[in-house]
Amino acid sequence: MPAFKLFSRAEMIYSLKSFTAAMMALYLSSRAGLPNTFWSLMTVYVVSQPLAGMVRSKAVYRLCGTFIGSTATVFMIPALSNAPVLLVLAMALWVSACLFISLLDRTPRSYAFMLAGYTAALIGFPSVQTPDLIFNTAITRVEEICLGILCATLVHSVVLPAGLTGSVMGLLDKTLTDTRRWLQDIFSPEVPVAGEDDGALSASRLRLSVDITQLRLLSTHIPFDTGNLTWTAGAMRTMQDRVAELIPTLSGVEDRLQALYKAEGGWSPDVLAVQQQISAWLAANEPLLTGQDMDIPLTRAEYNDQRLALRESASRLETGGNQGAWSRALRISLVNYLEELVIKWQECLALRQDITTGMRVGVMPRRRLAAVGNRVLHRDLGMALLSSLAAFIAISLCCLFWIQVGWADGATAAMMAAVFCSFFAVMDDPVPAINNFLKYTFWSAPISAIYILVLLPAVQDFGMLVLVCAPLFLVLGCYSARPALLMVALPLLFGVAGTMSLHDTAHADVTSFINSTTAQLLGTFMAARVTRLFRSVGADWSARRIRRAIRRDLVDMARGAKAHQLQIFAVRMVDRIGLLVTRIAQGETHRHHSVARETLRDLRLGANIIALQQARRHFPAVDFGALLAQLALLFRSAQNLPAESLHHAVDRALDAMLAIPEKTPQWRGAISALVGLRHNLFPDSPAALTVKEHTP
Repeated sequence: MPAFKLFSRAEMIYSLKSFTAAMMALYLSSRAGLPNTFWSLMTVYVVSQPLAGMVRSKAVYRLCGTFIGSTATVFMIPALSNAPVLLVLAMALWVSACLFISLLDRTPRSYAFMLAGYTAALIGFPSVQTPDLIFNTAITRVEEICLGILCATLVHSVVLPAGLTGSVMGLLDKTLTDTRRWLQDIFSPEVPVAGEDDGALSASRLRLSVDITQLRLLSTHIPFDTGNLTWTAGAMRTMQDRVAELIPTLSGVEDRLQALYKAEGGWSPDVLAVQQQISAWLAANEPLLTGQDMDIPLTRAEYNDQRLALRESASRLETGGNQGAWSRALRISLVNYLEELVIKWQECLALRQDITTGMRVGVMPRRRLAAVGNRVLHRDLGMALLSSLAAFIAISLCCLFWIQVGWADGATAAMMAAVFCSFFAVMDDPVPAINNFLKYTFWSAPISAIYILVLLPAVQDFGMLVLVCAPLFLVLGCYSARPALLMVALPLLFGVAGTMSLHDTAHADVTSFINSTTAQLLGTFMAARVTRLFRSVGADWSARRIRRAIRRDLVDMARGAKAHQLQIFAVRMVDRIGLLVTRIAQGETHRHHSVARETLRDLRLGANIIALQQARRHFPAVDFGALLAQLALLFRSAQNLPAESLHHAVDRALDAMLAIPEKTPQWRGAISALVGLRHNLFPDSPAALTVKEHTP
C-alpha cells in the first residue's frame, strides 16, 4: 500500500485493520440480536494497538476485567437497589478498591483490575431502575464487549501482524550498548572526571535505568506475541534482572577506580594492565552483544577460562601499589567488584545468545527463571490511596446530584467520572489529560449529533452503515496511530463511539442527545475537578516521594528489620531511578546532575549495607551492629550530614577487618562494603585511617 502525503503506510494499515475489526464486531453483534451493537465497535478501538502482541495481551486482561466487573454488578445491584445511598457507596468503593489494586501493579496486568472497577460502573449505574434485568444486561454487555475483543484480536493477529520483535530487541540492544559504553568509560586510562562533569556523566548513565524499566514493562507482552520472540520470554525476564544487578556493580567499580586514582596520585602500572586486559576482553566479546557468532558460541568452560584469567590478573592488584591501609583496602574492594563485574557481564552475554537462539530457531532457550520479576517494583501506596479517594468522591458527587434532581441521565455522569478517574490515575497530574478529553469530547458533540440525529436513522442496511462510518473512523484511526496526535484522535473517536453506544440510534431525538452529551461532559468535568483537589501533584513532588522511599529502604536495611537481597534491592532501585530520571529531566541542569550523583551514591550505599548485614554473622568480633545503627540514624535524619563519630566507626571496622589474616569471599565483601561507606559518605577524608594502621 503506498503512503499518502498525510498518512504513512503503517498508519493506514493500522486504521484499516481497526475499522475492519470494528465493522466485523458490529455485524456479528447485530446478527446475534444484541441490544447495543455499538459497544462492540467502541471495544475494538479501545483494545486496538499498533503491535499485535499488545492487542492480544490487552484483550486477555480486558476479558478478565469485564467478567469480574460484571459479576460484581450482578451481586450488588439486586441486593442494594432499594437503598440508593448504600448502592452508591458500594459501587464507589468497588471502583476505588479496583483502582487501588491496579495502581499497585505497574505492569499491563493492572488493566484487568482497572477494567473490573469501571466495568461495574458502566453496567451497574444504567441498570439501577431495572434491577430485575441486571443479569440479562450484564450478559449482553459482556457478549458485546467480548465480540469486540475477539474481532480486534483476530484481525490484528492475522492480517499483517506487527510484532513486538523490533521494539523489544531494539530496546534490549540499546540497553546493552549503553551498558557496554559505560564499561568502556570505566576502563579507559583517562583521568576520572569529577565535579559538575561527574554529575552530567551520572545523569546520562541514569537514563539506562529508564530503558531497563521500559524493557521490563514492554516484555510483559512477549508471551502474547505472534513471532519467535515468544520463545525468549524467560531469558528476557532474566536479562532484565541481570542488567539491573549490573548497575550497582558498574557504579561501584567506577567509584573504586576514582578513589584509587586519588589515593595513589594516578594510575599504577598494574592497574593500567588490568584495565587494558578487560578492555581487550570487552572488544573480543562484542559480537556476542548483538547475537552474532552464533555458529561458534562460547562454551561454559571457555567462559570459566576467561573469568579465571581476568580474576588472576585482578588478584595481583591486592599486593601491588602503595600498601597503606586505605590503598590496600581500595585494591581489595576493586578486586572484589571486578570479579562480580566479569561474572555478571558474562551472564548477560550468555543470555543474549539464548535470546538470539530463540529468535532464529524458534525453540525454547535454556530455561532460566527470573529471580526477581516485577513484584518488587516501586509502589506508592499514598498516591494509590489518593487516587482511590478521588474516584470515590467524584462518583459519589455525581450520584448525589443524580439522586437529588432525579435526572435520568445522571447515570452517564457517574459512569464517566469512574472511567476518567481510573484511566489517568497513573499520571503524576492527571488533570491536563482529563481536561484534554473534556475539550475534545465537547468538540466531538457536533459530529456525534450528525451521526445520531441525521445519518444513522437513515441507514437501511449494513453496507450503508459501513459507508457512513468509514470516513470518520478511518481518518481518526490513522491519527490515533500517530503518538503526537493520539490525545486528540482518541477523545474524538471515543466521544463519537461512546455517544453511539449510549443511544438507541433508531429512536434517538434531540432531547435525549443533549441530556446524554451533557451528562458525559459533567462526569468528565467532575473527575477533573475532584482529581485536582485531591490528587493533582507535580513531578517535583513525586520525585521527592521517590527519594524518601529510597531513604526508608536504606533505614530498614541498616536496622536489619528484614532480610534484604541485593538482587531485589538492585531491581527496585533501578526502577526508582528510572522513575526519578523522567521526573527531573525537565528541571534545572545543576539540580538534575546533583540528584543523579546522590541517587547513584544511594544505590552504592544500599549494596554496601546489604553486604555488611551479611558479614555480621561471619565476623562477630567486629562491631558492625553499632555502625549499622549509626547509619540508620543518618538516613532517618533530614539533614543527611554524616557525623564524625560515624567516620571513626567505619575506620575502626575497616582497620579490624584488615587485621584479620584470612582472605575469604566474605572478608573481601565486608572490606569492600566498608570502603564504599567511607568513600561515599566522607569523600574528602584523608587517605590515612583515623586509627593505627596494620601492616599487611
